[in-house]
Amino acid sequence: MNGFVAKGRRGSRKFHLARRGALALVGLASLTAFAATSLPARTPKPDEDISRAAFLQLYRVLTSPRCQNCHPAGDAPLQGDDSHEHLQNVKRGKDGHGVYGMRCDACHQTKNLAGEHMPPGNPKWSLPLPEQKMVFVGRSPGELCRQLKDPKQNGGRTFAMLLDHVANDDLVGWAWNPGDGRTPPPLSRLETAAQMKVWVEGGAACPE
Repeated sequence: MNGFVAKGRRGSRKFHLARRGALALVGLASLTAFAATSLPARTPKPDEDISRAAFLQLYRVLTSPRCQNCHPAGDAPLQGDDSHEHLQNVKRGKDGHGVYGMRCDACHQTKNLAGEHMPPGNPKWSLPLPEQKMVFVGRSPGELCRQLKDPKQNGGRTFAMLLDHVANDDLVGWAWNPGDGRTPPPLSRLETAAQMKVWVEGGAACPE
């Protein structure tokens, strides 16, 4: 009789231990599932090397004549594929549209004039304001990169605004329709916007 009782007790202990083990496994599985659904997913770390490489492609466009001719270091716009100083002693002026007697729209109309090397045109034809010249000429890749990121030097633009400016601004778009006798930038506008997007999404990393 005592033997049956002992066996029953041992069997009961085994049952309870197995039950506790099963409950522990269920609890662990529930905790794991809760953590998986409750904790925010980790955001992939931006790839700075890819970002820098994208900016170097963007730099090729920004320092092409079609872009840098309107972003000079001085107050005279530049001309031609060789980026020589504008003839006729043209100057920036207080509003970026030239000075009295030599306003931009005296020659630059709302669209390109027909013929090779004839005056190009756009309704917004101008240089940046003297308070924010946004100089491209002579800037190293690192210098120009940091300048573009600085709201004090880029017109207060966010990254989203910079991307929109490159992708959609009408005057910026002129660079890819510059008229006869002028070389467009080395990348298409779509490719340029794509490289800027890669640069921004990779953390807007700057070359050294």
